Amino acid sequence: MSLTFSHHYPLKPLNTFGMDARARDFCQLDSLSDLPALLESPAYRAGPVLWLGGGSNLLFTRDYSGLVVKLGLRGIRLLEESGDDVIVEAAAGENWHGFVLHTLSQGWYGLENLSLIPGTVGASPIQNIGAYGVEAKDQIHQVVCADLDHGGAALTLDKADCRFGYRDSVFKHDAAGRLLVTAVRFRLSRTAQLRTGYGDIQQELNAAGIAAPTPQDVSDAVIRIRSSKLPNPAELGNAGSFFKNPVLPAEQAQALLALHPALPHYPAADGKVKLAAGWLIDQCGLKGYRDGDAGVHARQALVLVNHGAASGDQMRALADKVRAEVRQRFGVELEPEPIIL
Repeated sequence: MSLTFSHHYPLKPLNTFGMDARARDFCQLDSLSDLPALLESPAYRAGPVLWLGGGSNLLFTRDYSGLVVKLGLRGIRLLEESGDDVIVEAAAGENWHGFVLHTLSQGWYGLENLSLIPGTVGASPIQNIGAYGVEAKDQIHQVVCADLDHGGAALTLDKADCRFGYRDSVFKHDAAGRLLVTAVRFRLSRTAQLRTGYGDIQQELNAAGIAAPTPQDVSDAVIRIRSSKLPNPAELGNAGSFFKNPVLPAEQAQALLALHPALPHYPAADGKVKLAAGWLIDQCGLKGYRDGDAGVHARQALVLVNHGAASGDQMRALADKVRAEVRQRFGVELEPEPIIL
């Protein structure tokens, strides 16, 4: 057994908000061969257990009175080639952006719009991460899991089994606490099928004088756009977009758009309409708002930031204020993306 358990472990370096919390117990899982021993350990059996990836989708409001397991599983491999299609598997602990850059370097395309999203590969199916008109589910082929209720037995879910939705999946519901994502398999292509019509991508490409973009050009454009709008967590604590873009029934959305024609909106599943949460927050005059060290980012209202010493409770109070003001002005309920503990 190569697991090492630590007690009263500092979590500040392991969450992008920079919350100064501690875990009752902590260990890092670098090999699936250690999983059975982990599941039999006193720290695991005492519960509760938090499986931690990049810490970019969490807001700690207090110390964690359980075991935190940092997923350190690594590895990327090409599983299958068929014509232009490839199946690529990445372990759950791989850095997401690093994985995207690796696929581009290999000539495997499809993930370029998801460049610079923080976090790990293992979080991509759980959250069904998305940006610029692309979601992880568009390219996911299978998700490899360990069944924690059955000694960590391996289990592979096909795409349909994952029940993907907007920032949603089975891993947030029926499989929560039971299935641990250990690797994700993506179906990518050696033929580029660029998607540049969402957000500012085409504008950014035009500004750069790129008339015939490559997937790498699209990735570079996304990186420039995100870097210009979103703060680096290493410099300013944040968890990326704090709120989901609300998805409304068509009738409700049209009534709102009649009152606010400038509201950015996009088609969603089942005839529904997705609204831009950042615009709603901005219209409430909250962009750049600050209460102590808890603030709304000055360039992107969708991002809440820790200017240095904000507590988790202060960040949660700020989130509650933003939700209340949007609800009062627009009658729209915003839902946080991060897990608040």
